[in-house]
Amino acid sequence: MNSDAPLTEDRLRQGAEALAAMDPDLAPLLARFGTPPLWPREPGFATLVQIILEQQVSLKAAKTLFERLEQALGGVAPATVLHAGESGLKAQGLTRQKARYCHELARRVNEGELPLEQLTQWSEPEGRKALLAVPGLGPWSVDVYYLMALRRPDVWPQGDLALAAAMQDVKGLETLPTRDQQQQLSEPWSPWRAVAARLLWVHYLAARGNYAGGTAPAAHPS
Repeated sequence: MNSDAPLTEDRLRQGAEALAAMDPDLAPLLARFGTPPLWPREPGFATLVQIILEQQVSLKAAKTLFERLEQALGGVAPATVLHAGESGLKAQGLTRQKARYCHELARRVNEGELPLEQLTQWSEPEGRKALLAVPGLGPWSVDVYYLMALRRPDVWPQGDLALAAAMQDVKGLETLPTRDQQQQLSEPWSPWRAVAARLLWVHYLAARGNYAGGTAPAAHPS
C-alpha cells in the first residue's frame, strides 16, 4: 500500500486504531469519540483562497467572507479574482494584505506558474516549494492544504494553536508546547500524524463544547 495515498474513511479508521495501539494518551480519544471526521476539502484554487481567509480570524468569519466573495464574483476562480482586482476584493471585506495574496495566487495559477492540478503528481517537497513561493501561503497554510485537500496521512500542521492546546491536555504538559516541541511529540505518530491531528482537533473542540461530530477544526497558526 502507498503510504502517501490520500486518506479515505477506511484508512482514517486504520490509522486511528494504529495510533491508539501505539500511544496510551491517544487511545482514550478514540474510545470516547470514535474515528475522527475526515474533514475533506476539494483540492484547488478556491480552497487555497479559503485557507488564506482563515488566517488569524475565526473559521465562522472566514466562511462568511468566502461565501460573500463567491456570491459577488460569481464563483471563486482565478479568472473571477483577477477580474475583480485587489480593489474589488477589498470591497468585499478582504484586508489589503489578503486581497494582495489572493490576487497574486490567482495570477500565478492563471499564468501556469502554479499548476495546482499537478500537485498530486509531484513529490511533496516539490509541491510544498511551489506553494510556499506564493505570498500569503506559509508553512501552516500549506500543511492544512496537504492535510485536508490532498488528504496526505503523515502531515503535521506546524504551529497550530488548537493542536498545541490539545497536546498540552492529552500529554499532561505544564505549558503549551512550542513548534519544535510539537514536532518532537508528533514524530512517534508517523506515518499517521494527520490522523493524530484530527483526533486532537476533536478533543480540542469537545473540551470547549463545540464538537458536533462534523464541525471543522478551529485550526490557526501561532
